[in-house]
Amino acid sequence: MKKLLITIAVILTGLVSNAAIDDINTAISESEIHKDAISISIKNANSGDILYELNSNKPIPPASTQKIITTTVAYDTLGENFEFTTSLYKTINNELQLKLSGDPQLTKGDLANLIKAAKNKNIVTPKAFYIDDFVMDSNEWGEGWQWDDDLNPLMPKFSSYNLDKNLLTIIIDPASQKGAPGIIKQTTFYPVTFMNLTTTGKENSLSISRNNHISPDVITVEGEIDSRTTYNFPVNSPKRYFLIKLDEAIRDAKIEFYDNFVQRKTPANNIYLVSEIKHPIKNVLSDILKNSNNMAAETLFKVAGGKFVNNTGAMKNSLKMFDEYCKKNNLRNENIKIVDGSGVSKNNLMTADFMTDFLVLQTKRNDFEDYISLYPTAGEGTLENRMLYFKDIIFAKTGTLTDISSICGYIKTRNGNLVAFDIMISDPKSSSSAKKTTEEQIIRAIYNKY
Repeated sequence: MKKLLITIAVILTGLVSNAAIDDINTAISESEIHKDAISISIKNANSGDILYELNSNKPIPPASTQKIITTTVAYDTLGENFEFTTSLYKTINNELQLKLSGDPQLTKGDLANLIKAAKNKNIVTPKAFYIDDFVMDSNEWGEGWQWDDDLNPLMPKFSSYNLDKNLLTIIIDPASQKGAPGIIKQTTFYPVTFMNLTTTGKENSLSISRNNHISPDVITVEGEIDSRTTYNFPVNSPKRYFLIKLDEAIRDAKIEFYDNFVQRKTPANNIYLVSEIKHPIKNVLSDILKNSNNMAAETLFKVAGGKFVNNTGAMKNSLKMFDEYCKKNNLRNENIKIVDGSGVSKNNLMTADFMTDFLVLQTKRNDFEDYISLYPTAGEGTLENRMLYFKDIIFAKTGTLTDISSICGYIKTRNGNLVAFDIMISDPKSSSSAKKTTEEQIIRAIYNKY
């Protein structure tokens, strides 16, 4: 009798598995995307058993789903109690020393509070002002990032001098008279000139551009404007923006310092802490995974690489950290190529099989439930308007590049199983909506049949 029950269970399992495979294959065949352009890996998240695969070892640029890999490795290196800490010190020689952490959540208001703390402690005439920016190297742009994306607010430069997300904001209002130029206003000072080619009209059809090779401090705004429009765009020099805001904070606090800021490592002795600003790593992780913050992802990966080698953060050190993580956890990464921390570059290459192996590994974490809570579920972040019927059932990161769409994560199926999945579609012939529809049809099949 026992053998009969086992046999029946095996048969039923096979029938369920075959039904799932049939539904996934149907979703692919009924889409406008050829199966050779789709890479899929689906595994039982607890056992690692393969449930379905298609082109799962084909290297494809993963777009922002790569953030799952880079942020997790960085998180394990830095630890759950890590905080991005920006510290202001005073030396026994009445000098101020600012130690940067590359904090991606630092604001000019935070800088102002640090300087006010110095004023409140009667530090009003410092002999010198030093800045320790050695937490990261000076490379502010990722390998393979596109030069014509330099005004994309999703792709600002990143450095030790991160401040206000390294973005500027301008507000453009229509004039009172039709045909007159629009009115451009900056929300904060930064030395940039606007070539105003806007015209007050009957619609909003504005565009902004910058020619870095000729005049990087000139922004051209052109087109027709009918109602108030707001634009965010990256500063061309995070360090310059940071130093301007630091100088403003010093002036506002009425501290008498008019000399240049000098780069210097923070001394180990003969200094005391004036004040510091801290942001927990989990806040940054949530911003990366839920909102796909590229600048934060790049910073986190570099800073963790710096800690791994006990030196300045640089991509080469982050890759050493990643390789050691794979070696320690028996993850085969010979078909993987990582060149940045965010997945923005198409020079990154990932396989769906590696991604699901990585996800399966994470289920062994003691903090697994807290860990997956950092991922967006339906209705959050980049899943804000997708698969709302899977609220608190799916936990996944999306990725989008030109011609590429991907989604990777976990789903709790109707049968009570936890499944790890990765879907990558690289197809120039299909629309973004067609790619996302295909992804959702496959995910529905996973939920219903596994």
